[in-house]
Amino acid sequence: MTLVHATTVAVAGRALLIQGPSGSGKSGLALEMMARGAQLVSDDQTVLTVSDKGILADAPDAIKGMIESRGIGLLNAAPAGPTPLAAVLDMSQTDGARLPPIRKIKLLGHDLPLLHNFASPYFAAGLVQYLKGDRREHS
Repeated sequence: MTLVHATTVAVAGRALLIQGPSGSGKSGLALEMMARGAQLVSDDQTVLTVSDKGILADAPDAIKGMIESRGIGLLNAAPAGPTPLAAVLDMSQTDGARLPPIRKIKLLGHDLPLLHNFASPYFAAGLVQYLKGDRREHS
């Protein structure tokens, strides 16, 4: 079991680990994704456990079912529970490419897709769709 500073949301049983420094917008992006149908796994801290399904993400008991909304406070949200990680998003890295290259990150011995932050009003919607159906290779 490993505790990481990250927010995690899930769509269709696939979790996205959103990492980045404090104030980088992890919770805000998670809220935008939740407004589009994603479920909260954990906000601010995520427990990662290696299993036969890959890496499972879950919330520490003390913060399960809570997400911070700056200017409003701590909000209640039905937690998704342990969910297999499908990808990692690094909020500290930006990419302006329309069709960015496929990147990987090694996490707890597993290779996972690595996404970078993208300044766009529809980034959250794109991430929700990514979790629903993955991404196509492009040439």
